[in-house]
Amino acid sequence: MTISELKNQYTLKLSSLYPSEETLSFFYLLAQAHLNMSKIDIALNYNHILNENNLVYFQNALTQLKKEIPIQYIIGNTEFYGLQFKVNENVLIPRPETEELVDWILNSVNKNEKIKILDIGTGSGCIAISLAKHLPNAEVFAIDVSEKALKTAKTNAETNKVTVNFLETNILETSSLNNFFNVIVSNPPYVREQEKQEIKPNVLENEPHLALFVEDNDALIFYNKIADLAKNSLLKNGLLFFEINQYLGNETVELIQNKNFKNIELKKDFYRNDRMIKASI
Repeated sequence: MTISELKNQYTLKLSSLYPSEETLSFFYLLAQAHLNMSKIDIALNYNHILNENNLVYFQNALTQLKKEIPIQYIIGNTEFYGLQFKVNENVLIPRPETEELVDWILNSVNKNEKIKILDIGTGSGCIAISLAKHLPNAEVFAIDVSEKALKTAKTNAETNKVTVNFLETNILETSSLNNFFNVIVSNPPYVREQEKQEIKPNVLENEPHLALFVEDNDALIFYNKIADLAKNSLLKNGLLFFEINQYLGNETVELIQNKNFKNIELKKDFYRNDRMIKASI
């Protein structure tokens, strides 16, 4: 089978599940990951005949895509803030909105100062590792409740050649952070059960629910707990950053206000949804 024939097969076999542009993006991502071929390489080698091993790889990937398994899990990695991250069923796939959060943090701190940063609910480590990479003077800590997620995050730190202090901790059962920080950031679970119908099947059926969902009647449980801990662990002029549920922007701001944080900012993402909060102690 030629590359051209394989590309046409992907378009045909996946047309009922995905838009044509998305199907093509899957094909190009797989070609880059497995064949090390760019779009231009493919265009110049349409009649190149694929060997048996390559065909097996693409057919297996096609089978998984039909089951709506995320392309990032099939390839095994994704890009976030210009860095490569290993991803699997134990961690959420990093989102572009979270890149905006990282960017906001980097633009809010003095890159030349020695600072301490804590990332709560690190998952793949994308926030902590990106900050460590771009803030060489920072000492970065990251915690998560999942041992398997931390294993993935540690691998990502090694791959990106940064030092992050990882710790397995259930933040809801933590009474004190036992340290002081200039920045505390968290992208905790925030999707309510009532919002499940808005979640695409490839996310709902594959990404870890532990990192996604909260109960409808206590949707801000993580924000409440983390803000309480941050009050006692942020240094003077320290900053607290959250990624938030787009439907609960005002409620989250009010919660933080009631805990006497100052300079609270609610920021929209590039989709114009309320997505991030910054506050100071």
